[in-house]
Amino acid sequence: MIIWINGAFGSGKTAAAFELCRRLPGSAVFDPENFGFFMRKNLPSGILNGDFQDEPLWREVNYRLLKIAAERYPGHILVPMTITNPQYYGEIIETLRRDGVDVRHVLLKVDGETLRKRLKKRFDGKNSWPAKQIPRCLAAFENPLFENGIDTRGKSVARVAEEIARICGVELKRETKSKFSRWFGQKFISIKHIR
Repeated sequence: MIIWINGAFGSGKTAAAFELCRRLPGSAVFDPENFGFFMRKNLPSGILNGDFQDEPLWREVNYRLLKIAAERYPGHILVPMTITNPQYYGEIIETLRRDGVDVRHVLLKVDGETLRKRLKKRFDGKNSWPAKQIPRCLAAFENPLFENGIDTRGKSVARVAEEIARICGVELKRETKSKFSRWFGQKFISIKHIR
């Protein structure tokens, strides 16, 4: 099964994915942004669109990689990735479903003010690219295509992961780590994924 964790930048997708991975035996995190960064690093500057999702190659490669992973990997594949364009959702998620891949989509819902506060904690100021995407993301997520919304305001990462697991029908391992150990692990993941 592929679990696609969608939401605006700062909604907690990556933290939720790694929490799920920690508590869902045999799961792995797949980050579609990595191919976007690969394209930016390896193609001549100036030939790519501002958002690598607008590149058909980015969508095609991630679709193909996820299809291969779903066919060959026996565990759950966790995909923390913002996707707001219904066409792109169709090209990746709906095409995988048509191909027989079990893809569950979950949307982490957060209001604009909370997103700005979270981005500020990540050192993304009000003029950063993620902050400028807030209105676009919030408007796009009104589309019922983006199903299974979870309001993450005031919820711990563990609680959000548990709600994702419930929606997707998967069972998580019982929590064994201390509160401090979980907090430290989440901070490490947050710092590691600052881009």
